[in-house]
Amino acid sequence: MQRIWIADIGKYENQEIEIAGWLFNIRSKGKIHFLQLRDGTGRLQGVAVNGECDSASFEILNSIKMEASIKVHGTVKKDERAPTGYELAVSGIILVQNPDKDYPIAKKEHGIDFLLENRHLWLRSTRPGAILRIRNQAIITLRNFFNSRNYVLIDTPIITGSIGENPSTLFSISYFDLGDAYLAQTGQLYLEAACMAFGKVYNFGPTFRAEKSKTRRHLTEFWMLEAEVAYLDNEGNMQLQEDMICTLAEDILKLCDQELKILDRDNAKLKKITPPFPKVDYNDAVSSLQKKSHPIQWGDDLGAEDETVLSGQHEKPVFIMNYPKKAKAFYMKENPDNPDTVLCSDLLAPEGYGEIIGGSQREDDYQKLLSRIHEENLPEEAYTWYKELREYGSVPHSGFGIGLERTVTWLCGIRHVREAIPFPRTISRLYP
Repeated sequence: MQRIWIADIGKYENQEIEIAGWLFNIRSKGKIHFLQLRDGTGRLQGVAVNGECDSASFEILNSIKMEASIKVHGTVKKDERAPTGYELAVSGIILVQNPDKDYPIAKKEHGIDFLLENRHLWLRSTRPGAILRIRNQAIITLRNFFNSRNYVLIDTPIITGSIGENPSTLFSISYFDLGDAYLAQTGQLYLEAACMAFGKVYNFGPTFRAEKSKTRRHLTEFWMLEAEVAYLDNEGNMQLQEDMICTLAEDILKLCDQELKILDRDNAKLKKITPPFPKVDYNDAVSSLQKKSHPIQWGDDLGAEDETVLSGQHEKPVFIMNYPKKAKAFYMKENPDNPDTVLCSDLLAPEGYGEIIGGSQREDDYQKLLSRIHEENLPEEAYTWYKELREYGSVPHSGFGIGLERTVTWLCGIRHVREAIPFPRTISRLYP
């Protein structure tokens, strides 16, 4: 008897097959048991009728518990009422393991702390399953986007001696006899070196921020894709981001329809993610916020509430451009039209989800970069290699980083970023 995956059930109509999986629900009615089966690729109803299913197997179903692991034999029958269009007429069951105790996650409502404490089990449920499948498709789409454009994947270090962003949010580790090292906040500096070798590059991996933030948008460990391109200015950088986000929204709509339905996501909102995206200068953004009585002053970075208000004014992602130099990282290129600002942009997702991408043109002038390193009181010797990129064939170049979890949170229409990663790490959670 052939063992198949539930996702392939339609290929085996009227055939005898075996499903190896788990029981996520069972309902009995007289001499019939209705089994809800899952195997990771899909869900399927099995119908066990006394007399048609062997007696030993039918007896097992009288004492089986939720999440028991089982192998189910039967005939695939077409059924238009079933979500998959098919059900399984059960002829036999092999019990692999029946739990000794009741499964802790029941149909009743559970608090989020309980669910996160049991995240290793909660992953089996419908909602997290839908979210993480959308995350999986987002990763596939993003990789395909850059691969199709002949970008070179560069795996940048996770352990580094160079500070990429804010020194106050570094996770420090002792590195043998070489002193302190850090968990990477970004791979961008290394991508800059790589783009001088390969022209256009990207990475995709975990990054770490020791921010003591308890907002719905923050994790201490998250995944980020970063891209870096030689001979690309800030305008071209924003165009690249726009193309990427439009491709991503289109793929999620096309390939994750069932998952979006499970999450009750309003697809009409995602269908509006088409070019061009609006662009707002930082000065205008601050003026708009001040008119709404926000306490922000010129020179401040945008806070979460500021981003929520600004992004809520648009049905598409919106670029906020040309931030003050003092609010941004040392490597961003000075704006020739206003040296107090830099050539950069943050992309805010609509519906109040806030920043999902940060990008900029990089400072390619050696002396200006050196001045910025000194202004930020960064250890110059740690950036010797980075400065040398400006001494040997320096060119204009730009790049950005997109936070995967924030982007998935927006695409799914869910509230909290912690649901968009399999095992979230926050300032108050390290288990499981």
